[in-house]
Amino acid sequence: MFFKKSARKEVEDGIKPIFPRLWRYCLVLTGNKDWADDLAQSVCLRALEKADQYKPGTKLDRWLFTIAHNNWINELRKNAVRTSGGIANVDEIEIPDTKPDPESNILASEVLKEVMALPEAQRVAVILVYIEGYSYQEAADTLDIPIGTVMSRLSAARAKLANKLNDESQIA
Repeated sequence: MFFKKSARKEVEDGIKPIFPRLWRYCLVLTGNKDWADDLAQSVCLRALEKADQYKPGTKLDRWLFTIAHNNWINELRKNAVRTSGGIANVDEIEIPDTKPDPESNILASEVLKEVMALPEAQRVAVILVYIEGYSYQEAADTLDIPIGTVMSRLSAARAKLANKLNDESQIA
């Protein structure tokens, strides 16, 4: 019984500090602020309901991200992709940037716009590995896919982004 109590306590105490990262991940999954809010809240609710399934001492953030991924996939299956195809225009998403340098803000916005234009599978891999700092194996475990698939998705995403940058530099 102590084990379950400890798991519940760890989940209850750990959700709040992880929530901003969880919400950002949900935003990348959904591409829409309102949907990200709903998904993040449903993940927290699910985590609290299933807290006894969490293994204390493991990475709570990975467990929550896995729940988010699974909930989103279930939602897509249930609704056969939401009305706008699950992707929102990046220009409509308000993402606060705390950096004071305006050029950095412009570059970050442009990079985010290009990342958000990637196919969902590549976009999710990019956020887990390059933004959240997960290893390829951790990302593969979170998404329940082989590590080679994560590597392939990241490679394809890098190639698309590089081609886009090359195309834009030739125009300028």
